[in-house]
Amino acid sequence: MWRAGFANQPESLSCSDGLQLKDAYIAAAVRCAPPANAPTPEERDRCLPFLRRELELLDELRVVVVLGEFAYRVIANELGVRPRPKFGHGVVTSSPGGLWIVCSYHPSQQNTFTGKLTEPMLDAVLVRARELAQL
Repeated sequence: MWRAGFANQPESLSCSDGLQLKDAYIAAAVRCAPPANAPTPEERDRCLPFLRRELELLDELRVVVVLGEFAYRVIANELGVRPRPKFGHGVVTSSPGGLWIVCSYHPSQQNTFTGKLTEPMLDAVLVRARELAQL
């Protein structure tokens, strides 16, 4: 996020290290670490009211970066994207309300250790989100 201009420093090691986000907000479709890293529909449904409320409060929201297909399905459904384009890293679509959705593979160890998601790939998604936010 730092390289794309969304954070004031390259890393955060504690909640008191001075990290500040600019023009960015982090939310989660599911707020717990589910067993086998596979959220269930029940977990999604329990967390959905929190995500909905956060979206309501973000009155200047222009772009949503989703990390993984699960997050993409949740946010596309919440924003009324129909038909929903197939998920893929770098896929960009828009909602009926004009919000952009930019897709990225989830930065899990499974994806980063295998090279499915690299730093340059994630950087490119965040740079694209920055560009779309300025339209």
